[in-house]
Amino acid sequence: MQVATRRVHTGRVIDLDVDTVRFPDGSTGELEMIRHPGAAAVVPVLSDLAGPDPTILLIRQYRYATGGMLWEVPAGRLGRGEAPLDCARRELLEETGMHAGRIEPLTTIWTTPGFTDERIHLFLATDLTEGQAAREADEFIELEPRPLSQVLAAIRDGRICDAKTVTAILFVAGFTFGL
Repeated sequence: MQVATRRVHTGRVIDLDVDTVRFPDGSTGELEMIRHPGAAAVVPVLSDLAGPDPTILLIRQYRYATGGMLWEVPAGRLGRGEAPLDCARRELLEETGMHAGRIEPLTTIWTTPGFTDERIHLFLATDLTEGQAAREADEFIELEPRPLSQVLAAIRDGRICDAKTVTAILFVAGFTFGL
């Protein structure tokens, strides 16, 4: 339970607070907490879901924190008052130039509950049609359509290691395709 909070930093993407909390045993202590508005991520499927090896549209995106390019599903931060579904649609279009005829929720995950309140809402997008991408100035993205079998192999061997992407793809493979 939070007893007090002190804002240490307010930034464009995150805020940093130092919270005084009461732990389950009644003791108190301070914890650093990164506050984040949350995000949405979407698994875009380019081909028929019923096909033998559906094609997933991944992105390769430059990520400074990782020191280079990272395989991901499209994702982005929720805008103030924006619903996760709307964010997923917006990010899909901005990053890939695709509109989803159908988009459905998969699950919601805590990214790193030891120090942030960020949650990412995961979605599946199908019936895609081309539109116009509108990437932000700091987004360097390459589109990479891949058969699901190749995506799963890349997760298994560590080439895809982004947590939201791994979770979303494995969720889709396990629960949507029943693999």
